[in-house]
Amino acid sequence: MNNTRLRTLRKALSFTGQLIFWLPVVFLSLLLVYNTLPYFTFRDDFAFIQERIRLYINPLWKFSFYLHIAAGVFCITTAITQFSSYILKKRKAIHVYAGKVYVFVVLVIGAPTGFYMSFFAKGGYWEKACFVFMAAFWFLSTYKGLESIRQRNVLAHSVWMIRSYAMALTAVSFRVYHMMFFYAGMDHFNNYAISLWISVVGNILIAEYIIFRRSKNYLQSFQLNFQ
Repeated sequence: MNNTRLRTLRKALSFTGQLIFWLPVVFLSLLLVYNTLPYFTFRDDFAFIQERIRLYINPLWKFSFYLHIAAGVFCITTAITQFSSYILKKRKAIHVYAGKVYVFVVLVIGAPTGFYMSFFAKGGYWEKACFVFMAAFWFLSTYKGLESIRQRNVLAHSVWMIRSYAMALTAVSFRVYHMMFFYAGMDHFNNYAISLWISVVGNILIAEYIIFRRSKNYLQSFQLNFQ
């Protein structure tokens, strides 16, 4: 009887923990998508564009920008469904279809345009390097996730897609930190740089902690043997 109660308690705590984690993630992700939609009016009076107006008149940068934010909308909305155990067990077709959309959009649109735009990113050398790393690791982790599931290695697929999603979510976490530091009175330049690095490093640490908790041999999760 005690064992039954203990298992029930553990399940309840696990469910509560997942709820506490996923509710703000889903809400903030959908809020980011909602706030992105006005850009598709193609007006140039947004503050983000006004700060980069010289880049905006460059046709290649402008084309990459709209492709990149469109990719972000698709990636964030499709990725939300990928970590639902209910969908995976009861509606597997949704998981497979949404996963294909996510992988295609990342590898063909999101990561390549992000990589290109990294060299024109706001900030200094290290901020640009951070964006380059994000785009490259986003591509790599997504490709490894695709390669793993093609080899029917579900565990490796799950591990690499967690890393991929962590990179996708930097767009969300960056805005959370940026808003927090803004209300704390931090100046704009330092706020931008610190929020960027905390969002990237923080998301990586959270992802690796989740993977570490799930893995029997954590170091093997970094295998990069391409076939």
